[in-house]
Amino acid sequence: MQRMAAMAVAGSAIMQMNDIENNTTGEKKKGVLPKRVLGKTGVEVSMLVLGGVSGMGMKPTAEFNPPDLANAAIDAGITYLDTAPGYSNGQSELNYGMVMAKRRNEVFLASKTLKRTYDEAMREVEESLKRLQTDHYDLFQVHSVLEKEDVSLWGKSNGMMKAFYKLRDEKVTRFIGVTGHESADAMNRAIDMYDFDTILTTFNPVPRRLPWRESVLPNAVRKNMGIIAMKVMGGGGGALVTGNPEKNVNGNWYWDETPHQAQPSDLIRYVLGLPVTCVNIGMKSIKELEINVAAVRDMKPFTKEEQAQLEKLMA
Repeated sequence: MQRMAAMAVAGSAIMQMNDIENNTTGEKKKGVLPKRVLGKTGVEVSMLVLGGVSGMGMKPTAEFNPPDLANAAIDAGITYLDTAPGYSNGQSELNYGMVMAKRRNEVFLASKTLKRTYDEAMREVEESLKRLQTDHYDLFQVHSVLEKEDVSLWGKSNGMMKAFYKLRDEKVTRFIGVTGHESADAMNRAIDMYDFDTILTTFNPVPRRLPWRESVLPNAVRKNMGIIAMKVMGGGGGALVTGNPEKNVNGNWYWDETPHQAQPSDLIRYVLGLPVTCVNIGMKSIKELEINVAAVRDMKPFTKEEQAQLEKLMA
């Protein structure tokens, strides 16, 4: 198929602020967001990522057109776009495709697969790239590692890692990564067994996510991986954010809750004070985009003391 076809203890996972700032570039002005290097990829990406669910997974209507949101995100300085075939049965990729047809060279495009065999993964990639109206990804990821999953099966002769390596060799993707938010242990098993370039996983101040901060984060830093944070606002309805319902109404196991909420800018500052590259946030409107862009453009990451205070508040 041609062309298609540092950190010894948990506490040290919080980088010194000057180390973080030295890896951050970009002027604080409209249309330019600060960037960080995505680990060993060497690629600089915006510290804010447009997530592929939420608004980007919706069908276009007269009231809301997801491609307009993606265009506005790029115009605002976001260079990293996230999606997956499983987001609204391909609708997220279709929406992005309307934009990629004209602006592919302006962005770092990441997608994923839930498939676990070579044949299934390769078939899905062909369909995915058609929806996205492009011939390549920048990052292709194993989607959603589960707690009881036997990750050793991925590397078998019929496993999907064979597809990942082939896609990378044929430059259908530049880099490969892994995602997950169910189990910190599972994430560590995956990144210890395979040489992934990036990891997309969950970081926020709630106690439930402490194993990711104390175990997965230092492990990924040691491996010089690009570290992308998700569930920054708690996922879904954003129950960690002041003014949103304190309970995630549909009861998804992977959404977080807290009795004490925080401003979205503080949650972003908290996570960007960790040694991560960027925050992946789903947005449902231009207004949400503007709030998050302003938070990243104008912010200073939390200090260790501020992080500890927020963790205590949300415990």
